[in-house]
Amino acid sequence: MTKIDEPIVRRKLSDEVFARLKDMITEGELLPGDEMPSERELMERFHVGRPAIREAMQALANMGLVAISHGERARVLELTARSIFRQVDVAAKIMLAKSSDSLEHLKSARIFFERGMAREAALRATPEDIEALDEILERQRTSLGAAEPFISADMEFHTRIARISGNPIYVALSEAMLAWLREYHTDMLIWTGKEKFTLAEHEEIISCLAARDPEAADEAMRKHLERSRALYAPR
Repeated sequence: MTKIDEPIVRRKLSDEVFARLKDMITEGELLPGDEMPSERELMERFHVGRPAIREAMQALANMGLVAISHGERARVLELTARSIFRQVDVAAKIMLAKSSDSLEHLKSARIFFERGMAREAALRATPEDIEALDEILERQRTSLGAAEPFISADMEFHTRIARISGNPIYVALSEAMLAWLREYHTDMLIWTGKEKFTLAEHEEIISCLAARDPEAADEAMRKHLERSRALYAPR
């Protein structure tokens, strides 16, 4: 509720245009995939100049609400959990680069999160889910000695477990944390033979999920991530 004694703040024209365009999107006047009105149409509709329109459109783009392409009209984007996390991707990586404490906090948060995902997956996994995890593990096994495909399969394995929850926010959060951590994944995983530990631990996690044992799945995931957390370190 607005307080009657609050000072009245005069907003920039671009801020007002931004607010109106955002309302057009959130209230359904413009739907995902729709083209935004042209600059000229918006100038005539709102009685403002081109700079205000362009500033407002850029603000919408920065929020992930529209996509701006040179020579084409901007289009309304569909907001998803994945697209929202991608909006903070660069800022998250800068934060991690500037603080070793932040990296440790992220590793701890990932362990807490993935233990919960393992418990959830043990309760919900279907035979098809287990088969999909087995296929990822086999692909990872055939990638021994090749850092990039091995690590990509590793990330896919963990994200696939999150997908069993049926919650797209969990999946997007898993993808985001793994992408941020990948910047700090050292190659010691490959040249010290530790990749064989990873394969064995992944196999144990799958066995716990197939047995529908949430306690065992939680513990298997905890041991796996606690053992491997040292593999993520500043370069």
